[in-house]
Amino acid sequence: MTTLLPRLLRAFFSLMLLLAWLPASATPAIDKVLVLKQERQLKVISDGEVIRQYRVSLGKQPVGHKQQRGDQRTPEGIYTIDWRHHSEQFNLSMHIDYPNLKDRAAAYKAGVDPGGMIMIHGTPIDEDYPEWFFHGLDWTDGCIALPNADMRELWDLVPNGTLVEIKP
Repeated sequence: MTTLLPRLLRAFFSLMLLLAWLPASATPAIDKVLVLKQERQLKVISDGEVIRQYRVSLGKQPVGHKQQRGDQRTPEGIYTIDWRHHSEQFNLSMHIDYPNLKDRAAAYKAGVDPGGMIMIHGTPIDEDYPEWFFHGLDWTDGCIALPNADMRELWDLVPNGTLVEIKP
């Protein structure tokens, strides 16, 4: 037993040393998701560098900031991804915490409902409208949509709590 203990300790410390040299994660830490509405681009930023870029579709009224429920605009501002789920209608989806305090204050002042349920999501799985049908269209009610393969990659890359900046 006394000769086994030093061997176990050496093996344990060797393993700890090896683990210390390995990268903390196979996926990079994500600083933010940047959506540029005019360019229809979603960029994933890590350590200040764009590591992924995707073409997106927006709300049916893509110009301007979302003002109220039903206006079919995609919001502009600073948000976070606060939860996600598998959607029967839109494949994978990540919820953006719209409306923020600024959005709620503007809606209150205007006497309107700011709306909600803004998501980054995939395209519908629908036999009548195949995925290619949505390419290049602004078809959502205010969400940000990607092709399903891109959405699966984004889903794996971007954790809850990630900052989302949406610019005009």
